[in-house]
Amino acid sequence: MIPFKRILLCYDGTPEGRRALRSGAALAHQLGAETHLLSVVDSSWWSSGYDVLSSMAFEIDEQAARNVLSDGIERLLACGVNATGHFCVGDPVDRIATMADKLRADLIVIGHHHLGPFARWWTGERHAQLLDRVGCGILFEVAPDSAP
Repeated sequence: MIPFKRILLCYDGTPEGRRALRSGAALAHQLGAETHLLSVVDSSWWSSGYDVLSSMAFEIDEQAARNVLSDGIERLLACGVNATGHFCVGDPVDRIATMADKLRADLIVIGHHHLGPFARWWTGERHAQLLDRVGCGILFEVAPDSAP
């Protein structure tokens, strides 16, 4: 029995994200798993205002996220993995958890960037919230140069 039949890869184009994408692609290829790629535009910073500048910034961020999604799909194809791309807007923890549930994912693969104590206090640690929201495994990948 294959332990991971359906894998959700979360990709943001960062070094940690690229490493997670490579690891997830290798695992998906080895297991012959159904593979999905998710790119999320974090709307939390602009949702408080609806002025023209906020709208312009969102359009720029949305296009960048769509480009990241296309890049991820191309990278997966180069690894021999066919994936279905998904794009959404909202809180990343919420969107990842919702998509994992919707797809009935067995595994989520995501990049992680180490933060110092001040940055962790300032921005909060969201991975624990994701762990509490999903009913599947999560693989966190860390880029070697981001280790503490």
